[in-house]
Amino acid sequence: MDENRKEEFENTYNNRSVNVEFWYPEEAKGTYPLLVFSHGANGVKASNASTFKELASHGYVVCSIDHPYHSFFTVSDMGEITTINNEYMKEVMDSNKGIYTNEEYFELFQKWMKLRTEDINFVIDTILQKTRTDKNFVYQLINPEKIGVFGHSMGGSASVWVGGKREDIDAVVNLDAPFFSELKFNKQQNIIEASNHTYTTPILNIYTDDVWKQLGSNPTYAANKAANQNFVESYTTHFLGAKHLSLTDLSMISPFLSNLLQGGKADIDPLKCLEKENQLILQFFDYALKDDTNFELEQTYVLK
Repeated sequence: MDENRKEEFENTYNNRSVNVEFWYPEEAKGTYPLLVFSHGANGVKASNASTFKELASHGYVVCSIDHPYHSFFTVSDMGEITTINNEYMKEVMDSNKGIYTNEEYFELFQKWMKLRTEDINFVIDTILQKTRTDKNFVYQLINPEKIGVFGHSMGGSASVWVGGKREDIDAVVNLDAPFFSELKFNKQQNIIEASNHTYTTPILNIYTDDVWKQLGSNPTYAANKAANQNFVESYTTHFLGAKHLSLTDLSMISPFLSNLLQGGKADIDPLKCLEKENQLILQFFDYALKDDTNFELEQTYVLK
C-alpha cells in the first residue's frame, strides 16, 4: 500500500494498493538480480508466467505487478476482486480506433504512464527497502545492485519510461510497445514526434507484425524508429507472422480468446514464438546484468 498516493479510481480516501507476485530459484543460494514486470493494457500479472519461470530457473528473482483498474482483474491477498475500470478501457479502445486528436492522445498516454510508472517505482522502492529491513527469504535473495524492468504493450512503455529515469535500472526489455517517454507534442505542427533524448540504459525490443508494420508510418512509434540514433545501446528484433498477443502466454492458454482480442490468428507457431522470446530475454538480461558477453540477435525470426 502506497501511503503517498490516493486511489484515483475510487470515490474514497483509500490509498493506492498494488499486488505483486514473485518467482525465484527453487534451490536458491546467494543473491540474484531483480526483474520487475508490467503487464499490458488490460492484462494480468501472470500474463507471461512462462517467461518468469524461465528467468527464475536461471538465477533471477522476478516480481510481476498487477496494476489495479488497468488490469483485467486483480485479486487482493484478502480475496477482494478489482476489475478493469470501464472509462480506462474505453479510452484504450477508442485510442486504437484513432478517434482522438494528436494532442488528446498525447495527454491520454501521459495519464496512463503516470499511474503505471508510479506503481513500478513504488514497487521497486519498496522491494529495495525490504532487502535492508525485511528478513523474509525472498527479499534476502535479491541483489539490489542489479535491476532490470520489462513489460508487454503498455507495460513495455512504462518499463522504457522507468528505465530511462532511474539510475539504478541496468536493463530494459520492451515487448511490442511505443516509447511514450521519448515522444513530445509539437503544438505548432499538431504532431507527435520523437523527442531526441539520449537514452543510455541497454534495451532489447521484440516486435510482432502488428507493431513492426507501424514503425515507419504511425507517429506513436516515431521514437521507436529513431532508437538506433537516440539510444546508446539498443537491440531490436522482429518475429515474422506474430501478432500482439503472441508475446504472452494467452496465445497458448486460449488461442480463441487471443485471436479474438488481437483481431485475427497469428501466422506463427505459438510455442516456438514463446520459446524464442523467453530465450532472447534471458540471454539479454544475462548480458546486461550478469556480464555475459555472448548476446546475438537476428533482425527477423521466422518461427513456423
